Amino acid sequence: MKTAYITHPVCLKHDMGNHHPECPQRLVAIEHQLQATGLLSHLLRYEAPLADMAHLARVHTQSYIDSIRSAAPASGLVALDGDTAMNPFTLDAALRAAGATVLATDLVISREVDNAFCAVRPPGHHAESDRAMGFCVFNNVAVGVAHALQHHQLSRVAILDFDVHHGNGSEEIFHDDPQVMLCSTFQHPFYPYCGADSANEHIINLPLPRGADSSAFRNAVIDQWLPSLETFKPDMIFVSAGFDAHRDDDMAQLNLEDDDYVWITREIRTIAEKYAHGRIVSVLEGGYALNALGRCVAEHIRVLHADRF
Repeated sequence: MKTAYITHPVCLKHDMGNHHPECPQRLVAIEHQLQATGLLSHLLRYEAPLADMAHLARVHTQSYIDSIRSAAPASGLVALDGDTAMNPFTLDAALRAAGATVLATDLVISREVDNAFCAVRPPGHHAESDRAMGFCVFNNVAVGVAHALQHHQLSRVAILDFDVHHGNGSEEIFHDDPQVMLCSTFQHPFYPYCGADSANEHIINLPLPRGADSSAFRNAVIDQWLPSLETFKPDMIFVSAGFDAHRDDDMAQLNLEDDDYVWITREIRTIAEKYAHGRIVSVLEGGYALNALGRCVAEHIRVLHADRF
């Protein structure tokens, strides 16, 4: 298996303040763990390109794109919402985070690689078509999905989101698009305080109560995600890979273990190999306990890379 690892140095320069949990050290922790396990040297490394305006305009309004570009500061921080801010490097980082998913999509569909992991920030799954929120500026996964559908003319694409927070932005963008299935597990009630009652035939939302453990998570996936994906038969799978449902992560109150991320990645690979020619693009979302984040991302990538390490 060939796995692409897509990132860019400017993603380390997006910084929302000394005590903000969505910090540059997240990417450092991931890379250190990949080096420590020896896995990094077996990945095909690519620098994330800038997304262009046409890529963004498939999922965001032009007025929103223009507002983000005009808000970019020459110095200091500019708040986009209560917990999302831009520094002088944020616009470049956000464009490359979205561009990473475009490159990953092209690489996977062209068969240059079998799958890809985008180690980028800011994350994206809370960003709506016309709104930044929840640490997110552009919806990175949505940009990749729209590129797969419109540029590569795929018919059915699935987004699998196991972040502890509901992927409200991805839902808002694709809620009425039957070509996209969104499967989202998340703690509820919890930020962004939605998703429990907005599902439809292709929006599969699985709210989990505070304190839910591995068994609750796995049973929800087995009972609802997997049958829906079997019916949908996706041509390609995108993963909103958030690791903040881990028991060590104090940003939320779910109790997943390292092995749950191994398990869910294997389930995703099984569906991808059955229906999507193995095509998977995984994109970093949340995960704020640095040690757990590094371990779980490394395990996630190891499974994408055929469990060799």
